[in-house]
Amino acid sequence: MDFTTPLGKNSTKIMLLGSGELGKEVALEAQRLGIEVIAVDKYENAPAHLVANEAVVIDMQNYDALLALIEQKRPDYILPEIEALNIDALLATEQKGFNVIPNAKAVNKTMNRKNIRRFAAEELGLLTSKYRFVDSFEALKIAAEEIGFPCVIKPVMSSSGHGQSIAKSAQELQSSWELAKEARGDASELIVEEFVQFDYEITLLTARHESQTVFCDPIGHKQQDGDYILSWQPMPMSDTALEKAKAMAKTVTDGLGGRGIFGVELFIKDDEVYFSEVSPRPHDTGMVTLITQGQSEFALHLRAVLGLPLDFTTHGPGASGAYKAKNESKNPVIVVPDDAFAADSFVRIFGKPESHVGRRMAVTLVQDEVEKAKARALAIVEKMDDK
Repeated sequence: MDFTTPLGKNSTKIMLLGSGELGKEVALEAQRLGIEVIAVDKYENAPAHLVANEAVVIDMQNYDALLALIEQKRPDYILPEIEALNIDALLATEQKGFNVIPNAKAVNKTMNRKNIRRFAAEELGLLTSKYRFVDSFEALKIAAEEIGFPCVIKPVMSSSGHGQSIAKSAQELQSSWELAKEARGDASELIVEEFVQFDYEITLLTARHESQTVFCDPIGHKQQDGDYILSWQPMPMSDTALEKAKAMAKTVTDGLGGRGIFGVELFIKDDEVYFSEVSPRPHDTGMVTLITQGQSEFALHLRAVLGLPLDFTTHGPGASGAYKAKNESKNPVIVVPDDAFAADSFVRIFGKPESHVGRRMAVTLVQDEVEKAKARALAIVEKMDDK
């Protein structure tokens, strides 16, 4: 592959649709290869804006605005980094010959839980929990009774766990309904899922292009209110379960097609594997790969997009802990203890221009034996503060 110089007439350009902390890491990897980065988001000074060649602020759910921007900038690769996009604009863009990663149909399937669940369960025949889709509170009550309690209730489209809850009884359905309807994204329809009594859940990062598919070591994670607070790699699991997980991840990513990294979320019960969700982009739990792998998920994503070899080495086990803001601030200051910067640990500050209570602002990274790494990552988070 020939590598060009940014801002030139012949420069290779990528456009990030969504410029949060994950997009920032992708932008940094692109900059290391001399690739021009256009970072797009709905607000100014988003994390990837700070390291891109060009920052753009638009409403990405507006069909005309998104299509006009793409036609004006004419990027070589369009990387959707969030779900809140106008999918019709992406489909139209692809029809005009632009390269959407992994492809517009895959983005359409995965941005909506209804689409991806039906694709995985009904078209690909993957094992999933029982599920129903509802668009009214009355339908929610009926679906919950059919599936049984506890059940998981989510908007069909949201990010970072917003609007997700577990209803343990019929008395909790009203609060679950209200929480889901307040979520950002598309809450016009909800998915009601059987609560699988799984032993643990994993993210299996799967990078692919036309000639190669690679799997990162499985990532375990702990969630709170549907959003991750701790992840670690590798997650210990049996050889049988791991092979089933890889087979399932390859089935779904081959089915979606295209280039890039996919965050395949799976539930494990004994040696059985259940499909949960898939994101056609770097996954938040995969930030742990910044310290555990020679090529992080972000580097692998870019390599896959460019069609480069996907080989990588593993440095060793580690963990990542998410720091979430405790205060509201227009110009937040993140307070980090000195021991976060040991020889085998560090912190990534995202640089978000505003903090809100519960907003993810930084991540701690520790390389150590898994249990020690988990404890140390959380200990650093507990010492952190913001103002």
